[in-house]
Amino acid sequence: MNQKPCLETTLGELTLSNPLLTASGTFGSGVEYAEFIDLRRLGGIVTKSVTAKPTAGNPPPRVTETPSGMLNAIGLQNPGLEVFCSETLPELSSHLDASAWRPGTPRVIVNVAGKATEEYAEVVERLDAEARVDGMEINISCPNVKEGGMAFGICATTCAQLVGELRKRTRKPLLVKLSPNVTDITEIARAAEGSGADVLVVANTLLGMAIDIERRRPILTNITGGLSGPAIHPVALRLVWQVSQAVNLPVVGVGGIASAEEVVAFLMCGASAVEVGTMNFIDPAATMKILEDFTSWLAGHGESARSIVGALQT
Repeated sequence: MNQKPCLETTLGELTLSNPLLTASGTFGSGVEYAEFIDLRRLGGIVTKSVTAKPTAGNPPPRVTETPSGMLNAIGLQNPGLEVFCSETLPELSSHLDASAWRPGTPRVIVNVAGKATEEYAEVVERLDAEARVDGMEINISCPNVKEGGMAFGICATTCAQLVGELRKRTRKPLLVKLSPNVTDITEIARAAEGSGADVLVVANTLLGMAIDIERRRPILTNITGGLSGPAIHPVALRLVWQVSQAVNLPVVGVGGIASAEEVVAFLMCGASAVEVGTMNFIDPAATMKILEDFTSWLAGHGESARSIVGALQT
């Protein structure tokens, strides 16, 4: 019988019991999935975006299925910072049986969004005081909002300014989520690294659109949306590989993970952890199945989670 492999991995100062996290916007705030899986088995939970004030999001239709994926233009809908801190976070903590992190429990990473630097800063400062928040994923790459969002992630100077300001507001790890909708993602990655990012998350959705040819109109009210799912996996792998070669920060790989083999591929390309996204919509227990198969793969190959990070031979 193969010995149980070591699944532990690190993202800077954050130790994770395994490399599987959930992708923001696909897992609610974690509470919604508690009836389907044991949240305590995850390496980490990345919440849906939190903004300073309640956000209604875009009008429907705002989700549509596409070949091997989906387009979404939700628009960062959420009840706002105060509701998250006073209601959502305590409820999530109760499912994790811990008011603060301890070895073996998932990390709680809060995705932070805003229309302006001041709004990001307000959220970051408030979350810095929350013991059960282990880090913040800074969303500079959402393609579905008219202000803020991706605007911060397509210019190296703007990215550096935002991350630098947020670095002053918190001691907690900053995970900066990059956009794939740029000419050279490594330029943005280096800007984030130079201004104080602790981890880079690669990457958010690809900008796309779908057409109703009978009505001769876009399917999404927003016209464009973010493409996710297996369709983008090869692109995401390439981006992770490029970024991991360009910076000295840990990388989290995101994009189309549907199986343990795709987790392995991301780690071999240089990621230290991954986020499972669209598969959560297809199967609410997808993370547990992927984790079990990933564990079996490592055991069968005599590897640990850490030993395959960056193992790609080119």
